[in-house]
Amino acid sequence: MAAYAGTQTQLPCTLMPLATRSSRRSSIDIWPGFVDALSQMVMVIIFLLLVFTAGQFYLGIALSGRDQALQQLQQQVEELANLLALERRTSEELRSGNLTLASQLKSALAERDQLRADLEAKSTSLAQQQESAAARSNELEARAESAEKALSAEKEISRQALAQVNALNAQIATLRDQLSRIAAALEASEAKVKEQQGQIVELGKRLNLALVNKVEELARYRSEFFGRLRSILGDRPDIRIVGDRFVFQSEVLFAPGSAELGEEAKKQLAQVVTALKEVSDKIPPDINWILQVDGHTDRRPISTAQFPSNWELSTARAMSVVRFAIEQGIPASRLATAGFADQQPLDSANSEDAYRRNRRIELKLTGR
Repeated sequence: MAAYAGTQTQLPCTLMPLATRSSRRSSIDIWPGFVDALSQMVMVIIFLLLVFTAGQFYLGIALSGRDQALQQLQQQVEELANLLALERRTSEELRSGNLTLASQLKSALAERDQLRADLEAKSTSLAQQQESAAARSNELEARAESAEKALSAEKEISRQALAQVNALNAQIATLRDQLSRIAAALEASEAKVKEQQGQIVELGKRLNLALVNKVEELARYRSEFFGRLRSILGDRPDIRIVGDRFVFQSEVLFAPGSAELGEEAKKQLAQVVTALKEVSDKIPPDINWILQVDGHTDRRPISTAQFPSNWELSTARAMSVVRFAIEQGIPASRLATAGFADQQPLDSANSEDAYRRNRRIELKLTGR
């Protein structure tokens, strides 16, 4: 502004005819200083904008992992960054305008130098040329004042943007405090969960121990049941124990291709039912036992009106055994049946002996 004041006090002097050369030179030499000061001011503003933009960038990185509320705040910060970028572009346009003004000032100075050169030769046109130079200087001053006002407006916008950033920082600090409280609550909840998990593990161990005891007790009754069946049925090659199952060859109970129990088969099964009743009377009520009856066939397919496939035949034979057991007084809730067709063979060979072994009824005393 001091430069403006000097210009305003000295420009009227250029209108005076026959002024000294030293006074005219001092009025012209003020403009380079004014241009340098204006350029430095623009550079400072650009530097501040760059620092602010960099701060916004790192602030965005620091907040990228927050929850939805933080993301909304980040979007607001990004909008402010866009405004600042727009302001920076405006500043660049103003700087370009200032450069244009500087170029025009140089042009004006060149014109004034030309006027000085022509002053001695053309004294009659000196006044007109000085008036033209003064008018051009006034125009440049008006442009400079307009640029200064624009810069002031940009400073005000930057100040408002900084105020909004400070408000956002305060909100972020509040959110961080809330997150720390939530984290503390989660830690307390995790500690409670760990304690409950320990109790669950202890209960699981007790339950497993109880189940093992029940399984062992049921295995003892199963051994007793199989032992009685062995003593009742005798040592027959077509009735044997395989693992935890008592196996009847199908020929003992059924005719080929049939699921009807014969009289001899019913006598054999009646002995099995009797042994099961004797053993079941000793089994405690808290042991939930069942007698599972599984039917199996050999791999040779069957296709009749009654049995379209081996699945129907194996299932029908198992169901015949279960129905007979129910008729003999075994509760239906203690019986289960399944048909496996030829999918669970004991012998995979293609021979009559293998076929005979695979055609079977299996009894298994187990728990639910």
